[in-house]
Amino acid sequence: MNNGEYWNPILETLPREKLQVLQLKKFKEIFTWAYEHSRFYHKLYSDAGIEPGDIRKFDDIRKVPKIEKSMMRGIQGPGKEPFPYGDILCVPLEQVTDYRQTSGTTGQPVYQADTWQDWELGTEAYAYALWAQGYRASDRLFLPFGYNIFIAFWAYHYAGEKLGCEVIPGGVLNTEARILKIQELKATAMGATPTYVLGMAETARKMGINPPSDLCIRKITVAGEPGGSVPATRKRMEEAWGAKVYDQVGSTEIGHWGWECRHQSGLHVNEAFYLVEIEDVKTGESITGPGKRGKMVVTTFSRMAQTCIRFDVKDMIEWNARQCDCGRTFRLLEGGLKGRADDITKVKGVLLSPLAIEEVVRETPQLSPEYQVVVTKKGDIDDITLKVEILPGYKKDEAAIRAALTDQLRLKTNLGYNIEFHEYESLPRSQAKSRRFQDLRPH
Repeated sequence: MNNGEYWNPILETLPREKLQVLQLKKFKEIFTWAYEHSRFYHKLYSDAGIEPGDIRKFDDIRKVPKIEKSMMRGIQGPGKEPFPYGDILCVPLEQVTDYRQTSGTTGQPVYQADTWQDWELGTEAYAYALWAQGYRASDRLFLPFGYNIFIAFWAYHYAGEKLGCEVIPGGVLNTEARILKIQELKATAMGATPTYVLGMAETARKMGINPPSDLCIRKITVAGEPGGSVPATRKRMEEAWGAKVYDQVGSTEIGHWGWECRHQSGLHVNEAFYLVEIEDVKTGESITGPGKRGKMVVTTFSRMAQTCIRFDVKDMIEWNARQCDCGRTFRLLEGGLKGRADDITKVKGVLLSPLAIEEVVRETPQLSPEYQVVVTKKGDIDDITLKVEILPGYKKDEAAIRAALTDQLRLKTNLGYNIEFHEYESLPRSQAKSRRFQDLRPH
């Protein structure tokens, strides 16, 4: 019986043994679909000597080869047909209705294709999260982000509409204008990164507006950074806004696979739409119980245009031993995301690879190859500084070089930087490996 706790009471309270039966059935279906409709997946599985009939029990899933983001570089992009998705696409190009892409921080961005059905099911998955966090048709949602080609909070918008909420897009408004619009329209909820949630509160106070007393925001869903599951960061956000803050996780390739309910006991894995596995980083062995951290491997059941099967996300997670008081049978993660299995760092909610910065600097002919990147925190907001050396004879072109660097860095990393120009040969040199990236944020 639906007591108002669940968006889908049947699936969210399905006994574990029946849930595993459902997941195995869905895995077989998506595996068969990819094998039969994607040239990339067909070759991958044929080379591994595995075909749909080999998936008979749950343990057989681990025989299926994993994929990762780096593999996409050879699949997609210029010269790959159908452009730009390449061999991974499972449907005719005419059936693709939605486009998103990753930020490309580790090289070429991943292009994500969705059919109309894919996007509708992705919205349904996000609706589970918002309903679990107490969103209802009486809420007025404000979205303080620029609508663009990145996934951002697009699904938050459409899931809010699906629940019957009134949605206000913040779009190109600056922070001050967004705060005034929240105040004017008495918005009751919003979605943003933890960094921006704290930054907005700071800006509001500078404007003479006290969010807990002067604004009506009472629910905030955060994503893009691990702060939503960090107790100290959550506490600061909740105190700054006088609102409950709920974490939500996902990515462009996978979708929105995990969320926190109003009991705030940890991240629920939406096991009706996703299969999440945890692997030991060193041995590759499956981790099925609590108390041991490993890297996450995810399969998306509901994406048909560009399927995502056993995707090595490289996020570190750990199963929670307890069941949430909400009564859902979906498993919980202990403490949210625990970091990355590689050297990629999150800055302002964006996954940043230092190699992407190196590429931009070294493609700029007026600069020396030496540079430094320093990440700090100014209050609650990440701050990133790029120090570069301008070659002799180019000092007069500093403004143009700065503009070009700013554009390329935004394009390649989706971040803004404080750019400092230094005299040629003034930055430290090293005969060994240079340490050009410094993350000085408190951890």
